[in-house]
Amino acid sequence: MEKIHSDCPCRECFFCVMKETNPTKRRSNIRKFFRDLPNQDTDGQVLPISGIWNTAMSHPNDPEFIDLGIFECMAAIIWKGLKNRRWLSQDQNVYIPYYAAHIIGSYTMNLEEFAQSAVQAGVVPPLVELLRGRLTWVEQRVAVRALGHLATYPSTFPSVAEHGEVLDLAMQLALSSLEIVYSHFYRSTDRRPGYHCDLLTRGMGGSEMESRKAEEWASQLQCWSLQLINCFAFKSEFVSDICNPTFLMELPGMWGGLVNESSPAGVGLLRTICQHRLGRGPVADCPGVIDALCNIARSSDDWQYMAIDCLLWLVQDSSTCHKVIDKATPTLVDLSDLSSLGDHKRLGDTIFNTLQSIAPSSTPSNRTQELLDDLVQSRQRAKLEKTMPKEDLRIKQAAALVVKLEGNSLFSSGNITGAVKKYSEALEICPLKSKRERVVLYSNRAQCYLLLQQPWLAISDATRALCMHSPVNRHAKSLWRRAQAYDMIGLAKESLLDAILFINECTGSTDPELSVKNTGSKVPDYAERLVKKQMRKAWLFRDAAVKHGAVSEDVLLGLGLGLGQEGEDSEWETASESDIEDDDNGEDVMHSRKGTSGGYNSLIEELEP
Repeated sequence: MEKIHSDCPCRECFFCVMKETNPTKRRSNIRKFFRDLPNQDTDGQVLPISGIWNTAMSHPNDPEFIDLGIFECMAAIIWKGLKNRRWLSQDQNVYIPYYAAHIIGSYTMNLEEFAQSAVQAGVVPPLVELLRGRLTWVEQRVAVRALGHLATYPSTFPSVAEHGEVLDLAMQLALSSLEIVYSHFYRSTDRRPGYHCDLLTRGMGGSEMESRKAEEWASQLQCWSLQLINCFAFKSEFVSDICNPTFLMELPGMWGGLVNESSPAGVGLLRTICQHRLGRGPVADCPGVIDALCNIARSSDDWQYMAIDCLLWLVQDSSTCHKVIDKATPTLVDLSDLSSLGDHKRLGDTIFNTLQSIAPSSTPSNRTQELLDDLVQSRQRAKLEKTMPKEDLRIKQAAALVVKLEGNSLFSSGNITGAVKKYSEALEICPLKSKRERVVLYSNRAQCYLLLQQPWLAISDATRALCMHSPVNRHAKSLWRRAQAYDMIGLAKESLLDAILFINECTGSTDPELSVKNTGSKVPDYAERLVKKQMRKAWLFRDAAVKHGAVSEDVLLGLGLGLGQEGEDSEWETASESDIEDDDNGEDVMHSRKGTSGGYNSLIEELEP
């Protein structure tokens, strides 16, 4: 090196090289540094590697290091760590393979030309070795991330795919990643590898912070594995390998958790699979997967539309329609009032047209056929109402209001079954374009079904209300009712997402019955309790903890979730907390109840320890 910083004792210091003001000398020295670094056995190599990592993270599109041999250097360093354990154990060299793989991933995540350079430099084979688990799960995490980026581009995908074991390794990792992190790091608070702890927290925070970051990284390890698999799933020749029944059954449960909301995870991969005719058959042969898709479609999951896409493709395919029609139709009918969802416009019309095109050979059950006929009649009714005089529509709306008030009265007196009949009658009368009134009717009937211990009917009505509401999925009371219904049938994730969205609506609501702004509490107490309960049940490491016999009150309290007594795991009877509401006409807004006929306790009373 030609320029050495006066205060630096190292004759080949990377940071001094970077301070060179002559561009030509600077580039020449950097190139030499990258060429020589893998052959050096001196201490202190981790410092320049971490510096390069910072540069890669902050300037991933800068071509300078790419042109000067960064990928060749990183590939050689990873090989060195894999083959020379003596060197790896010296000083802080154990960090280097992690940083090297991370640098490769950062520089290849945006630009295909960089990915091409990386492949030409030979980065794929050492990354595959890290993916195998030759070191630890920490290196697997950055290896699968980098391989996922390389597999994204058409020009570099073949270089990844030619390593035939990559797909199988990624599938195994998606299935086992959570248990690996739990068993190798999370549960061993006193035997955690020091460099893992440092990478997770950068030396800040204690074991609790390490545990929180480990959960986040475990989620990323699984989601990035799914992202890599998804690249293969776009190619029809790999679909049959991916559609292993055991793997497919686990996909809906891979949701990323609350720590990784940006990834569509399992449902995203299912959506890619369902785009292929070869993939739809195996998915349709897994009833549990269809059930899960229906639950995601009728939820406040950010990826709800992906589940809807899957169901629509399965119904449209004549070879799979007869297998899924009876499960998919109730869900799709409940969603048929959706106007738009994300980039999906006129989604309700798409659902209606798809259900209308079902081939007679699909042989739906009598109940399914009734739902399909009702949907057709509803569309015909909507067309008829467009031609009706406005005065007639106002009369129908007024008549529906009278019947609804009768239902409210029956509910208040404890006649829940009678209230259901009145709300149903009001829905038959109320004009279809009176969305706000119909939202209230469906939501009130959902509350009745909760009290009658009919959670699926409550989910159906709450979903219809949420689809009609503007904006979609933002009617607070319907969210709360559906959260309770999902809890009754043990669907923790769906219940959790609805409860969280309910809390969000409460904090921004002007409704005095919902708003918590003046109560001194950030969220309603009963909602907070349900969220904590479902966070425990939907905890990312729960299955791994059960497998290793570590699920106990002490362990769960150690998660920092603030959970209550272990007895809260038992099912509790759902009851009315906000009960019946009215529309905005100012009549009978809501009844707060401590109990109802049938002996149901209120949610707050039931959850008290």
